[in-house]
Order: sequence, then C-alpha cells, then structure tokens
Amino acid sequence: MIVVIRIAGKVNLSGDIKETLNRIHTHRKYSAVLLPESENTFKLLMKIRNFVSYGKINTETLAKLLAERGQPIKAGAKIDAKKVMSELEKKSLGELGLKPFFRLHPPRKGIESKKHAGETGKGVLGENKKINELVERML
Repeated sequence: MIVVIRIAGKVNLSGDIKETLNRIHTHRKYSAVLLPESENTFKLLMKIRNFVSYGKINTETLAKLLAERGQPIKAGAKIDAKKVMSELEKKSLGELGLKPFFRLHPPRKGIESKKHAGETGKGVLGENKKINELVERML
C-alpha cells in the first residue's frame, strides 16, 4: 500500500491539480489516503508530486494509523484494526466501514514543506523514503 499525504493547501493550485487531489479524497492539508500499488497510481502521483508526500507504508505504521485516525462511516461504530488490515488488500476502506481518508495532525518538530525529498532528503514533497516516520509524527 502507498500512503499519500497532502502537504500543499488550497491557494494557487491549478484546476487540474485541484480536481486530482479531490478525486483521491485529499480535500484538506494534512489529510492522508491509502492507494494500491499500480501503474495508474504512479502516473497519478507523478502529476501531483509537487503538492503531496508519498511512499510505501509498513504494517506497524498502518496499524497505528488505522487504530488512531481511522473513522467509521456510521457514528458510534467501533473499528477492529486487525480485521481491517487483513481484508485491506481485497476491499477498499469504504467497503470495510471506514472513511476513505485520514485526518492527520501537523507534524511535530516541524516540516520542510517547500523542499523535495529527492537526492538531498531534506524535504518531504514527492516520493519520501521516510514516510513512515512522517506519518508517526503526524498521529
């Protein structure tokens, strides 16, 4: 699974980028979604790489994300994180009774939001090798 976190806000975005971000359910800054690994997903990520941070999420971080920030569609329902993790490869979050996005806290200890995470590794935009650390700082 790939986790995508929106870093850029709503100001000065082109209509095409806004539409793409809204279609993957990242309507606000610091919202995250889980996407399957596929060729179409990587094409989409290349289009929005200047506005989001993305990378592969490990199982420990995914379990924490589901337990702490997963929200059920029905108010008052409880989430079984182990059951959701076991069925996540076959079904979407909506089919499992969860909202398709996660609302995250701004990262503790700050963020280098204007820099890319490429060769220097100083920023967070684009493909981020340390995405699991970033997610844990945002829980």
